[in-house]
Parts: sequence; structure tokens; C-alpha cells
Amino acid sequence: MTVHTFALPRVLPQHWIGRSLMASLLCLTATLCSATELQLLTEENPPLNYSENGVPKGLSVDVVRGIQRRLGNTDSIKVLPWARAYRLATTEPNVALFGTARSATREDQFQWVGPLATAIASFYSKAGSGLQIASMEDAKKVSRILVVRDFYTHQMLVKLGFNNLELVSNPETMVKMAVHDRAPLMFVGNVTLTELLEKADAKRSDVELVYTVTSIQTYIAFSLGTPREVVSAWQAALDAMKRDGSYNAIYAKWLPGETPAKIKPDPAIAPY
Repeated sequence: MTVHTFALPRVLPQHWIGRSLMASLLCLTATLCSATELQLLTEENPPLNYSENGVPKGLSVDVVRGIQRRLGNTDSIKVLPWARAYRLATTEPNVALFGTARSATREDQFQWVGPLATAIASFYSKAGSGLQIASMEDAKKVSRILVVRDFYTHQMLVKLGFNNLELVSNPETMVKMAVHDRAPLMFVGNVTLTELLEKADAKRSDVELVYTVTSIQTYIAFSLGTPREVVSAWQAALDAMKRDGSYNAIYAKWLPGETPAKIKPDPAIAPY
């Protein structure tokens, strides 16, 4: 007589099931992220992002590479002129453009991952100019204000009704023109100013802050055609970097003494 035995199904603890499901989801997300080929684009705006002998460098570049390592993404980072990179990010799928200032004007144009960095945008003049600005209306009366074409600073001033803007192709050109008194004012963020001045063979004392306009935060701007799961995975990886201290270490390397961006956007920052 043969006796048949049957193994009863093993009942797993609830927390084991939860962990197993989470691990499966992470695995699927990582697979999707590594399978989705991205155009990772940035531009010349040191020390946040720039190229040195053809190699992308900077705070934002290090953060993006940290996210890539966590997700198994090996796509290369390309440094392009801002206007071209911005056009690609607004017209093609699977494009990530960083660091992009997040604003109400741009809100619906991208899917956002960040914040990466915080800056204070101000009007600066050549030192000793004697120019005094007490309001945005005063700034509108100045003959010319240098801004980088399609930068957040450009788009913001256009939205506020400025018609005295002189557009330039990149931040380095803008700073060189300001130092050589080619225009009364330039509009630029504080975290990039020192290195831009060095590239222009100038010093911080060669320009003076005239009027502070607003605080801004930069992000990775994903094109609307990028899968939402990919964007969510990038945000989760960045949040994890902020929790484990690796993001703060990168921030301290590039911007010593500055306060790193938190996981949630700063509520005090209200760009136009």
C-alpha cells in the first residue's frame, strides 16, 4: 500500500511578502531604466556643469552619475549649447536636460527630478559703475541687460515685460561682456559667478551686486515623452542619495559652505 504525502503550502510572514514585492518592483524598475536609452544633456555653466578637455564635470554631473550607478544606466552625458539642448528636450522623447531651473513658465514642459542645487539670481554691474537699482521697474529703465538666450533668467524677464534684454549664447560670453562694460547689467546666479569670472580672467571684485531678484532651484528636466516609471526611478535614486549622505558630499566638494538642496523643494523659493 502506497501512502501519498502532500506538502502543505508554506505561509510566509506578511513583511517577507512586502519585501519580496518591493524587491521585484525595484528589479523591474532598474530593468526598465537600463533598457530605456536616454539623451543626457547639459551645458557650460561651471561649477554646476561644464566640460574640461571634452569630459563633462561639475556638481550636477556628479549627481547624475551617482543616480546612473544606482539604476544601472550607462548612457553618456553630452555638453551642448543651451539653446540646442533645450530644443531637444522640448521636442524629442527620452531626453534629460540638467541643471534646468524650474519655473511656472516651464512647469508643464517637462517632468522634473530634483532639486539639484539652489542659487540666488541677481543683477550685477561692473564694479564702480555707480548704477543703483531699487526695484524691477528701475531695471526696466536701464539701456541693456545681458542674459543668456533661453535661460530661466531670460524667460523670466520676458514674462515680466522687459524689452531691454541683450541675448548672448552662453554664460561665459555674458560675464566677459559685463566685465568689459559692454552693457550696464547682467542677470546671473551666485553659485556660478565666481568660476565664470575666472574663465573671463576677472575677479569677484570686478563686478558688484546691484539688485537681488529671486532664488531658484535647478532640476533634471525630462522630456514629456520619457516613461514616467523612469522619471520616478531617477527621483527615488536622488532622494536615496540625499538620505545616505552621498549627495551632501558632492555638494560640499563643489560648493563648500553652501547649503545642499533638501528632498522637498524649498517652500521659500517662488520663481516667477
